[in-house]
Amino acid sequence: MRRVVATFFLAYSTVLIAELLGDKTLYTLGALATRFRLLPIAAGAALAFSLKMAAAVLLGRVITSLPPHLISTISGLTFLGMAGGMLYRLLWPRAQTVSVEQVRFGTAFLTAFLALFLPEWGDPGQLAAALLVAQGAPPVTAWLAGTLAMTTKAVLAGALGMGLRRWLPQRAMRIASVLVFLGLSLLAFSGVEV
Repeated sequence: MRRVVATFFLAYSTVLIAELLGDKTLYTLGALATRFRLLPIAAGAALAFSLKMAAAVLLGRVITSLPPHLISTISGLTFLGMAGGMLYRLLWPRAQTVSVEQVRFGTAFLTAFLALFLPEWGDPGQLAAALLVAQGAPPVTAWLAGTLAMTTKAVLAGALGMGLRRWLPQRAMRIASVLVFLGLSLLAFSGVEV
C-alpha cells in the first residue's frame, strides 16, 4: 500500500509540475474561464484529461511516435477554431448578451472538453505518465494521479480566468481570448512547444 501511495504522489507531482511549467493548456483554460463558469469547465477538462491520461498510460509509445506535424496541425486547427468562434461572437454579438451565469452547463462543458481533448497530444503531462508506467508504476495509479494533477491545473487556471472576469470588461476579455487562441494556433502550426 505504501508503494502505491508513494507512486501516486510521485505521478501527481511529476505531471503537475510538467504541466504547470509553460504549458499552453493554462492559457486555454484561463481564456475559457473568462467566458464560462468554473464547474462546467472543470468537468469538461476532467473528462478530457481523464481520456488523454488513459491514452498516455495505455498507448504512450504510440502517442510519442506520432508525427509532430500531425499533432501540430490538429492543435493549430483546434485553437484556430476556438479563435474563430470567439471572434464571430465578438464581431456579431447577439442582440441579447448572455452572462457567464446564463450559459448552459452543457455548452461550457463541451467547449472545455473539445478545447482540451483535441489539441496537444504527447504533451509533458502525458509523457510523464507514460514514462512512469514504462518505469514500472501501476497504470491505474499513474492514470488517476495524472488526471487529478491536470484537473488541479484546470481549477487553478480557471480561478485565474474568473479573477480576470471580475476586473476586466467582457469585450476586453473576448478580444484577449481571441488573441490568445490565435497566438496558440500560430505556435502550434509552427511546431513550437510552449
